Amino acid sequence: MRTVLTILLFKLTTGYATAQQWPFEIWHEGKIVLESGDTLRGVVKYDLQQDLIQYTNQQNQIEAFTARKVLYFEIFDGMENRYRHFFTLPYAASGNYKTQVFFELLVDGKMTLLTRESLEFRTYTSPYYFGSYTRQVLVYKFFLMDDRANINEFSGKKPDLLRLMGNKADQVDRFMRANRIKMEEPQDFARTINYYNSLF
Repeated sequence: MRTVLTILLFKLTTGYATAQQWPFEIWHEGKIVLESGDTLRGVVKYDLQQDLIQYTNQQNQIEAFTARKVLYFEIFDGMENRYRHFFTLPYAASGNYKTQVFFELLVDGKMTLLTRESLEFRTYTSPYYFGSYTRQVLVYKFFLMDDRANINEFSGKKPDLLRLMGNKADQVDRFMRANRIKMEEPQDFARTINYYNSLF
């Protein structure tokens, strides 16, 4: 006999449950500033994986812009109840060739924290039945920009972060321990970088 838990788990792992909406699948109130200097205000939908942004104009026509055409854009994210700011910056994902890429700005300062979100399939084990299941989850990749505008993807390892902080590492380490910082959470990570910047 199937229990409620096994039915729920079946729905989650097979996609039978109502599909989750991700922030980039939703139209948000916002504005776009183009490289030409024009400012567009209205409803915006972004796609960081394709570095593409869509905009609905007053005639209800959808226009699309690549990162090369955009300086920055901002949205009000109703799911998180906050404004979010995205900038186009040159970045080399592999090799030395840089292209224009959208980054969300989390912290601006001596050390700048940027992020890009994407979907990944991750495998989990279940306490309710033998075996594992796979779910699609939203993950954040973090990038650190120094005061020379060099952007590097962060490894996700705390020792690597503290190494970048030089003689402030001990203070930051104590702050992270005291506040139980989870570096995979954008707002927690932002608190850490804000604290580091405040030491100067």
